[in-house]
Amino acid sequence: MPVISLDRACLAYGHVALLDHAALQIDAGERVGLIGRNGSGKSSLLKALAGLGALDDGEVWREPGLSIAYVPQEPEFASHDTVFEAVAAGLGEVARVLADYHEITHKVGAGDTADMERMHELQTQLEANDGWRLNSRVEQAISRLALDGDARVDALSGGGKKRVALARALVAEPQLLLLDEPTNHLDVDGILWLEDLLRGYAGAIMVITHDRVFLDGVATRIVELDRGKLVSFPGSFAAYQERKEFMLNEEALANARADKMLAQEEIWIRKGVEARRTRSVGRVQRLERLRAARAARREQQGKVEFKVVRGDASGKLVAELEDVSKRFATAAGDKTVVKDFSCRIQRGDKVGLIGANGTGKTTLLRLILGELQPDAGKVQLGSRIEVAYFDQFRAQLDPEAPLCEVISPGSDYVEIGGTKKHVIGYLEDFLFAPQRARSPVKSLSGGERNRLLLARLFARPANVLVLDEPTNDLDIETLELLEALLQDYSGTVFLVSHDRAFLDNVVTQTIASEGGGQWKEYVGGYSDWLRQRPAGGAARFDATGGPDARPASKVGAGDTAKIKPVERKKLSFKEQRELEQLPARIAALEVEQAALQGRLADPAFYQEPAETQRQAQERLAAVDAEIDSALLRWEALEAKV
Repeated sequence: MPVISLDRACLAYGHVALLDHAALQIDAGERVGLIGRNGSGKSSLLKALAGLGALDDGEVWREPGLSIAYVPQEPEFASHDTVFEAVAAGLGEVARVLADYHEITHKVGAGDTADMERMHELQTQLEANDGWRLNSRVEQAISRLALDGDARVDALSGGGKKRVALARALVAEPQLLLLDEPTNHLDVDGILWLEDLLRGYAGAIMVITHDRVFLDGVATRIVELDRGKLVSFPGSFAAYQERKEFMLNEEALANARADKMLAQEEIWIRKGVEARRTRSVGRVQRLERLRAARAARREQQGKVEFKVVRGDASGKLVAELEDVSKRFATAAGDKTVVKDFSCRIQRGDKVGLIGANGTGKTTLLRLILGELQPDAGKVQLGSRIEVAYFDQFRAQLDPEAPLCEVISPGSDYVEIGGTKKHVIGYLEDFLFAPQRARSPVKSLSGGERNRLLLARLFARPANVLVLDEPTNDLDIETLELLEALLQDYSGTVFLVSHDRAFLDNVVTQTIASEGGGQWKEYVGGYSDWLRQRPAGGAARFDATGGPDARPASKVGAGDTAKIKPVERKKLSFKEQRELEQLPARIAALEVEQAALQGRLADPAFYQEPAETQRQAQERLAAVDAEIDSALLRWEALEAKV
């Protein structure tokens, strides 16, 4: 039984049709995952379904009396609202009465009896409007999302505001729930909680997300918005991927056949049409139809051309921390963010940081990079480190600046790997059309802004990449391309992310929050961390970063079943022997390296013949290269074990 449908929907911005006579139907109880390229019109479609945006043509049919709740990418709240007021706003007219009653009960509880008469008036209004049941729903929603009802919304983090927006939508118990990127700014615990909630939700759901594990865990149907058309794929995201690949191959073959026929007909027409023959007239008409079909065809958008220049190699050691601690003064007293943490980061490591919002991932990262001094312990930084930073809040982007100025301020060219490239051509590599090169940043969607920030990041040589939530708003295809680039990147990567699939596919080691300022290092990605952590699991945290009373075992319960284990391959006999011999070989090379470095550091050495000096320097360079190669080979073989 449909609750909402879309028929012959058309919507365009400029020359690009976001919806081109598109059709859609959502049935009661369905959980639909909406996917598509950044800028393809997903958010515009969701707004049209919610009644917050108009179509150019076509119609939206809604079941009479249908209640809809819509959660945008960046939720907005009235200034100075408390969490309770913001959540209660989802109930409509009775919201003001609930908010006033909540405020007065706090005053009376503190000993202020001046408002007792007003309190009785509000109680009467609540009884007349079923307010006690609604008040209970608001308090339950706040409790389930681990929020403080008296906190100011504008003082919350991005993850806290997202939780408030979800609570506001859920408290109304809508028949249709529309969610635009609900996992953005949520930590892993929050994402797992939302998965469980949506799987048990009684109403219909349409959710825009690029979190592949989340889609597989929630969606019963995938709908893709591709070149103005909506295509439905029943089943999970994994089933969609198989079907989509087949469809793209079939489309490519059909287009190739049509192009070949058109080329043949164009050759025929140039030879001259035989006059007044029916067969020739029909053939001319067919040619016209082929031309029209070719002109109307919308090709699949190209892929992002990700290229990153590592720059000069850093030293073998990037950073070493010994018993490092850091605490901050808060209104409730000192809060320890990092306590007695030790680790060693070497060139080529790809490190993922896992922890709830507020546990101090950014603080730990700043300690590792030497941007923040510890209260106790020692931090040793390596040499020749060039850091490129990706900021999840996009603070580096001026909303009024043109795209070309963001990439290359004051110049029409950008230098990539020693080669100059025009800034417009470079933007095209990141799927920005030439006519948009002078557009301001504020005209871009969230995903396009992330893509622009990556373009800016990769335009500068760096041997250390720091990526703070780079996956927010990026479409799935761009995510997979970014994964491939980071896997092949020979520098060092620090990745803060709550995208479980992205962590599994990129990082070689994980630093995870254990609660109370304790951090621990694990080998592998998110799934490996789930398997390796101690029995009983790590402490969970609420949205404010404080300890949560829920048992940690609930975090991973059932979760490992949903996440596909990393596929391993057995080593051949030759590879096994090589792996066993590599430690001794590396140790011998490092001994020779130390001896050569000591020799070159001795002033007396430079009294020897020039040829001897040259040979020693060349041998040191060769030993350095052999050590690097051996370490990379060791890492590759270990990854297969």
